[in-house]
Amino acid sequence: MEPAGAYGAGKAGSVSFDPVAFFTHPRTILRLLSWVFSMVVFSCIVNEGYINIGSERLLCVFNNNADACNYGVTVGVACFIGSICFLILDIYFPSISSVRDRRRAVLVDLVFSGLASFLWFVGFCFLANQWQATSVDELPLAQGSDAARATIAFCFFSILTWGYQGLLAMDRFKSIAFTEVKQRLLPSTPQTLTLI
Repeated sequence: MEPAGAYGAGKAGSVSFDPVAFFTHPRTILRLLSWVFSMVVFSCIVNEGYINIGSERLLCVFNNNADACNYGVTVGVACFIGSICFLILDIYFPSISSVRDRRRAVLVDLVFSGLASFLWFVGFCFLANQWQATSVDELPLAQGSDAARATIAFCFFSILTWGYQGLLAMDRFKSIAFTEVKQRLLPSTPQTLTLI
């Protein structure tokens, strides 16, 4: 059995990338789901979230409130990019040998996951409220209604995926902090007494 470094990893560069283990890990599956859900949200709003009723001006299907559409697109794009960045970080995480750098990476993951879950919760409530206030007269032939419902549903699913990623990051952060304390209290090499 090889001696492991900080948080169960070997020395930098000694860990090879295993794609099967990476793509079957629950964290990776959640990141991919979050990536798909955010893509669905902003693409539904961009493609069918605006309607044109007798003028050149586009109106948002969520109660003609442009802020609702802008919020959904902004959070969707931010979480889309964040999912990609954290997938890349997960690929390189085993080769990071410094406990301090590992702790920072996991802390950024924890903060971003918590913030994203909160923003998706706000988006779900805001979009559901605006959709509920939208009258049938504002949507001729129910134009954009399926996209609006899909947007609200995938906002809810995103709350769950980002929240669970936050819980996984919290568990990972505790493991790193425990490993650091253990290494400080129980060094691998015994200290020797020196005579003056």
